[in-house]
Amino acid sequence: MTVTPHPIDRVAARYAALILVCSFAFAYPARSQAPDEVKDSSPSGALLEILVAACRANEAQFANSLAGENPAAFRALSADQRTKVIKRISLSDTAGRPLRSTGKDSLPVLRCQSETGTVEYRLGIPRTHENLAFIPVTVEDDTAADFGLIRETGGWHLISIGLVMLDIPQLAKQWADQDLAAEEENAVQNIRSLASAIQTYNRAFGKLPESLDQLGPAPKNQISPELASLVDAEMAAAKKDGYNFRYRIVPDSAGNDTAFELAATPGSYPKNGRRSFFLDGSGKIHGADKQGAVATFEDPLISGEKSE
Repeated sequence: MTVTPHPIDRVAARYAALILVCSFAFAYPARSQAPDEVKDSSPSGALLEILVAACRANEAQFANSLAGENPAAFRALSADQRTKVIKRISLSDTAGRPLRSTGKDSLPVLRCQSETGTVEYRLGIPRTHENLAFIPVTVEDDTAADFGLIRETGGWHLISIGLVMLDIPQLAKQWADQDLAAEEENAVQNIRSLASAIQTYNRAFGKLPESLDQLGPAPKNQISPELASLVDAEMAAAKKDGYNFRYRIVPDSAGNDTAFELAATPGSYPKNGRRSFFLDGSGKIHGADKQGAVATFEDPLISGEKSE
């Protein structure tokens, strides 16, 4: 019976719960042996080495198994990102002990035993065409994905899992964009929290703080207008989560200090964020890519803010 291939993310999502709650004690066949004792240059042999590297969380060996620009791109990822890529193959949160054997159909089997359980990979018959090979791999009895390999200098290298091409440069870009979006979202949340702290200070002491450091942590039982314990030390120093913050009191027409403005700019543009943010006197937040400069009330309102 042919099993429709699934992307590896679907495989991981489907069996993550099983891996976390189950711990299997396999009775390994007598012919089982350590991975390093059997090596061959066939597509199946190469895929076994890839799975062994993923099981062991061996980053150097795994990088060498990738094709094209992927090895260099993988090495350039952060440690957390490299771990995330390997976990997509190993389906395990921790490094494991690989043990390979041969199934009843005389096809290769690899078991990866870790603290969170045991994952078993059963390799099917490779489909090869010139320098390409596709090998069905069944995991946990009924779910399968085709692993695609390409023959380059030095042997077979991984290019795809299921229907997903393994494009680490593109994956790195997506992760960078996601991280950047998260940094900017944190800046928006921090500017809202800071505005709330200033308003609380105003209600408590009947005036606006002269500077952000007056909102900072106070010694135990010593809260005062000088140290109100409304924000943490980072925010009191006007720097938090990769953004720098500025505060300005805006007097009304009669000269009363009744309103304020806040600005948040990336500490390092564009590493920490592309957009700068500005909270105007009415409490609306504006945002735009200012190349690291301060945003103003003339910049567009961010998504979710309604103009009056």
